[in-house]
Amino acid sequence: MESKRIIWIGMAIGSAIGGYIPNLWNASLFSFSSIILTAVGGVIGIWIGYRFTNW
Repeated sequence: MESKRIIWIGMAIGSAIGGYIPNLWNASLFSFSSIILTAVGGVIGIWIGYRFTNW
């Protein structure tokens, strides 16, 4: 797999997980915490994808 694809997959998975975390404390998917954690999860997913491709 090429490195761009792995980074995009990491971003998608990280964003999905980050957006779902506030659901654990019964917050809405459109809440402020969900939007912030979606962005944080995306950045972490990009970082993990980048680290995985340069391992």
